Amino acid sequence: MKCEDLNLRHLRAFVKTCDLGTLLAAANAVHLSQPALTQGLHKLESQLNVTLFQRASGGMQPTAAANLLLPRAKRALEYIRSSRATHKQIRAFVALASHGTYASASNATGNANASLHRAVRDLEAALGIALTERVGRGIKLTRQGKATARRFRLAYAELTAAIDEVAHLNDEGHGRIAIGAMPLCRARLLPQTIIQFHNTSPNCHIKVLEGAYTELIEPLRDGELDMLIGALRNPTDDPDLQQRPLFQDQPVIVGRHDHPLASRKRISPSDLASYEWCLPPTGVLLRDRWQSIFTEAGMTVPEVSLECGSAMMLRQILKDTDCLTILSPDQVAVELEAGWLTVLADTPQSLNRTIGVISRREWRPTPMQQSFLRSLEQCGS
Repeated sequence: MKCEDLNLRHLRAFVKTCDLGTLLAAANAVHLSQPALTQGLHKLESQLNVTLFQRASGGMQPTAAANLLLPRAKRALEYIRSSRATHKQIRAFVALASHGTYASASNATGNANASLHRAVRDLEAALGIALTERVGRGIKLTRQGKATARRFRLAYAELTAAIDEVAHLNDEGHGRIAIGAMPLCRARLLPQTIIQFHNTSPNCHIKVLEGAYTELIEPLRDGELDMLIGALRNPTDDPDLQQRPLFQDQPVIVGRHDHPLASRKRISPSDLASYEWCLPPTGVLLRDRWQSIFTEAGMTVPEVSLECGSAMMLRQILKDTDCLTILSPDQVAVELEAGWLTVLADTPQSLNRTIGVISRREWRPTPMQQSFLRSLEQCGS
């Protein structure tokens, strides 16, 4: 089931029943009749296929399933911030935020433009804030609109995790993991982890989105990704994130197997500067550190005539030119083994990178996600 299938009013009724202990007190708190609240709880139990409460002399006693659902439901409702917002309104606004225009959101959801307009207007009225503003013939999200879209996505992430945790309690073996794969995990670490994890949890759905840190960080913050895997950053740059180191990676300087430098026993920075370089764009961590090879030798940093962020394209360019690049050995393991490329020189320890996991600081992994992290640590050790 999808998190959007859960009725927000029923979730609020569930939370109040847990907090207040009786159906009567909960019904008064959420402005429902006691029969309507009872019916809502029964529907929630039916959707999740669990029993949430046991009747006791002191009131309603939460079950183990309820204790799993409660913190996730509370967190989701805190993100939503309004008892008047509905799933229909939230879905419409998140679709608009994701696709940029009503027309694109309509194509993606199958809902009519007029229906989406109305839902977003109703949501603005419910929240008491402007979520969009006119820009020429188009629209854009206001500052509050962007913040609200992020909160709604995080609310959905919490509800999705709640559904997975309750299913895990029922031994259904299902779950979802969304991973942002940065370049240094794609060649060995992540494929090995997925294979190992899939052997023990074949029913878990794993989604992998490839990209650079700058492309993946906002989806992580929005809750669309559970974790990023790759080179860690300066932790003080992103206080809202937490980092878990796995291992150290030492980049090497690589060229084709019969490169003119391949016969040299010792290669100096000046030797390296006499050849063209094919490197990732400026701003990529490794590119910035590469410059230190030359600056620490008191040299001018060579011009980079070829910029390329694709390891696959880099490998092909190296095979047919005298270009040099700097990569992790894992990224060219096949080419090195086949003898197409060769390691010309190691790099200073100052270029070493810590490979690990980046997640939101408040992220609470589900049991399935915790199991994946354990597999990741085993493959990274």
